[in-house]
Order: sequence, then structure tokens, then C-alpha cells
Amino acid sequence: MALKVIGAGFGRTGTSSLKQALEDLGFGPCYHMTEAFAHPEHAPTWEAAADGQPVDWEDVFRNYQSTVDWPGAAFYQQLMVRYPDAKIILTVRDPERWYKSTQNTIYEIGKLTSTPPMSWLLTVFNRQRQRIAAVTGRLAWAELFGGRFEDRQHALEVFNRYNADVQRHVPAEQLLVYDVKQGWEPLCAFLDVPVPEGKPFPHLNDTAEFRKAIRAIQTVNYGLQIGAAALVVLATLGLIRHTRSR
Repeated sequence: MALKVIGAGFGRTGTSSLKQALEDLGFGPCYHMTEAFAHPEHAPTWEAAADGQPVDWEDVFRNYQSTVDWPGAAFYQQLMVRYPDAKIILTVRDPERWYKSTQNTIYEIGKLTSTPPMSWLLTVFNRQRQRIAAVTGRLAWAELFGGRFEDRQHALEVFNRYNADVQRHVPAEQLLVYDVKQGWEPLCAFLDVPVPEGKPFPHLNDTAEFRKAIRAIQTVNYGLQIGAAALVVLATLGLIRHTRSR
């Protein structure tokens, strides 16, 4: 099985909807950020790719016909070389809406899981998934945005420049610039498949699920902080008692 579709668009540009649409059209399974976390054994390949080392992309994509979202989108040029017959889809969205959505979801959850105490907990109990999170954060927040995602103007400039670069790099006949609001017609025409009859285009909005996850992580973080503080107090009291008893 070889990749037939490569998604080059940023996360929060409708990639979850596109993943489901591609699978509905027979281009599945589709690799997505969720797949990366479901397969933490892929971490060494993503780390090597991020370091600029040669990798065998079949180690990740052997069982997939398409890929969208990070971390795959970061390597769309390399994937085009490995899978020259694949078609490229650049998902786009109003930049201001994209920034707000990203800031409130994947960026926020990335900050929470990459700093103590949550990062310590993940490292202890799920080291491989923490590696996936780390390499994805490095590719996006550290390298692509230069550690300046919270600078809104800078982030918007990166977003717009990246989209323009994709359109310059990919031959026009191989590229679809696509807003998922356009629905089935342009996607099916590009992929040369019929529009599904009687099947609504999937519009998946997982912002609510992200917010639930963020609240859960915040709760755990607070609990860990309180627990750590309690341990410090107990240890201090124990030391005081030990000192007085001598």
C-alpha cells in the first residue's frame, strides 16, 4: 500500500473532517495526529526525520493510503519524493479563525503536557507518547513558529507564508487548495471519484473535546502540585520533629 494523498495543511484547518472524508471515499486508513499518538512506536522515525536523517517512510505509512495534519504535513516535500504519484491537498482556513482555534486547543494542550508536573508524569508512565508529543511540538512551535506562536502577528505571517510556499513548491496539477466548507465536489473532482450519494460531508469540530482534555489536564496538574506541596510540608515537619528529638 502506498500513499495516494498527502495533506500539507496545518492542524486546525479541517484536517479531522478531511481525514474522515478521505476514508469515506476509499482513501483510508488516513494517518493523522491521532494515529501518531495511537502508534507511539513511530516515535523514532519522526525523531529521525526531524533531525534531518534519512528514514524509511514505510515504517510509518505501510498500512495507510493517505495522511493529513501533523506530523506528516511537516514532511510533505519528502513524502512527495517517496510517493511521486500522490496528490497533495493544502487545507486552508481564514487565518484569524485558524489562529484563535489553534491557540485554544492544540497549542494550549501542548503547553500543559510539555511542562512539569504533567510532563514528568507522562515521561514516567507513557514515555513513547511523550516522545511523539515532544517531536511534534518541536516541529511546530519551536521550529516552524520559532518559539513565537503567542506573537499573533508573527504566527499569522508564518501561516500565510507556509501556505504560499506549498503552492509554489507543488505543481498546480498535483495540488488542491481546499477549504472543507466547500464539501465533496472539489475534493471528489480532484481525486477523480464520484460524489457519495446521500452522504453529508463530515464536518468534525473537536474543539469541545480539546477543551475537555485541557480541563482534565489542568485538574491533574493542580492535584499534582497540591500533592507535591503536601509532601514538602510533611517532610519539613518530619525533619523538625527529628531535629527536636535529638
